Amino acid sequence: MPTTATGVLLVNLGTPTAPTYGAIRRFLAAFLGDRRVVEACPAYWYPLLHGVILSTRPLKTAALYESVWTTEGSPLLAGSQALATALQAALGPPSEVRVELAMTYGKPSISAAIERLQLARVGRLIVLPLYPQYSGTTTGAVFDGVTAELRRWRQLPAFSFVSEYHLEPAYIEALAASVRAVWEQHGRSHLVLSNHGIPVKYVAAGDPYRLQARATTAALVAALGLKPDEYSECFQSRFGPTEWVTPYTDERLTELARAGVSTVTVVTPSFAVDCLETLEEIGIRGRAAFIAAGGRELHLVPALNETSAHVGALAAVLRRAGL
Repeated sequence: MPTTATGVLLVNLGTPTAPTYGAIRRFLAAFLGDRRVVEACPAYWYPLLHGVILSTRPLKTAALYESVWTTEGSPLLAGSQALATALQAALGPPSEVRVELAMTYGKPSISAAIERLQLARVGRLIVLPLYPQYSGTTTGAVFDGVTAELRRWRQLPAFSFVSEYHLEPAYIEALAASVRAVWEQHGRSHLVLSNHGIPVKYVAAGDPYRLQARATTAALVAALGLKPDEYSECFQSRFGPTEWVTPYTDERLTELARAGVSTVTVVTPSFAVDCLETLEEIGIRGRAAFIAAGGRELHLVPALNETSAHVGALAAVLRRAGL
């Protein structure tokens, strides 16, 4: 029978197990094969995915992953594990609140984490996707994975699912504090808020991600007291020929440099933990593009990662969910 213990399932996107062709191919096959992520006709998309894309893209991205790989392995996995450990310490002993980490794609899998919670006989389950802004491509995919596994439970626990926390005050303040810390070290500069992008057609179909990202931007710039010409909101990580929400981060960085902006600070509000998209896409390629266009310095604000402010913000979100 279930106990009175509460299970907290943190879920992030996932990562290859190694910066190699085979590992990246397996990861991309699962990620890009999810119809939540790519809403294309399977008869058209799957042959393209398993043909050209999975044959060529792992070769292109292996070096990118290699550039940010650490002795602990994937930055996203190591950072997510550190965050789960810190949150567990903040919430109390596992006998009262048990925190498990899962990835939508790859390991540790949702199925394995759910099984551990089932063996622990939790009486309540709160699922917290590590995406402040809701999108069907991310949060929706977590819901699919979790509910598919819960179908196997004979007796279901009380269940809560956090769909977003894009305006959680503690989250906004944690972001603002992280920006201020960089400014204290390097000086105040034009702030670029770079969010992960999604295709325009998803927004047109009703995905609230763009609106929620805009609301997060408004709250953050208000907390920092920024004027309209002191920040830029952008979107990164587009893929394929489909039109994605704009402006694009890489293009905006080039525009700023060519307009005479010598230094920028880049914060990535939609990323809870540093990963390929923050460390390499912004920290390496974005910095190189900005300098090549005439800029002098790009300062990347670390993701909130396992900081005490982030842990406190997630604890506040969980309390709102009934913890």
